Amino acid sequence: MAAPGTLPLRPSPPAATLQPAGSAANPSVRLVTGFAAFGAGIVNLAISSTFFAAGSPGPGSIVAGVVAGLWGTALLAGAVAFLAKDRLGGNRWARYALAGAAAAHLALIVFPASTTSGLRLTQLSALLLTLMIMAALGWLRRRSLQQDSAQQASAEQASAQQPAEAGPRPGRLLVAAFAGAVLVAGITTPGLAASTAGQYAVPHGQHGNLAPGGHHQR
Repeated sequence: MAAPGTLPLRPSPPAATLQPAGSAANPSVRLVTGFAAFGAGIVNLAISSTFFAAGSPGPGSIVAGVVAGLWGTALLAGAVAFLAKDRLGGNRWARYALAGAAAAHLALIVFPASTTSGLRLTQLSALLLTLMIMAALGWLRRRSLQQDSAQQASAEQASAQQPAEAGPRPGRLLVAAFAGAVLVAGITTPGLAASTAGQYAVPHGQHGNLAPGGHHQR
């Protein structure tokens, strides 16, 4: 025991910080959110190409194609920025934009126009991916608020502090990345196949074949 007025020989270890249970799932949900944004962006670009690929697109189809193309590009850029930054993305305006896109996809499914009658499956894929993004962002926002409140409580009650976790395990992130990629691919692929881009896609195994009479033919 150190004498009064002197420093102890062995300093006491620093107090551990409280980390709520389940915080290791945040990176996994972020990965799934980014994958869903990538899938939604690609599907919206396919919708845009379908509008422009119509025989004689009118002004409405052109405007819809431009809007879908810009929205798809914004989703792809937002996915890159979201995964690159280690903080919660998506402000109030982003939530409004996602809700508006979901409403537009739902309206085109229920009330298809003449140029979008064959895009119901593509619109359904875009709707499901948009709802996935909204649900994941809402979960991350609630988890962030819970962590902030827990950290404030741990500062007031030092006796209730628990050791912080070492962080997300690479194995769990790998499993989450694989599961998220499979889930998003399972929703995105049928939507792309139903669009004009999917109908004119080259079948697998025929990418190196040229037109009849080409030197690749035997």
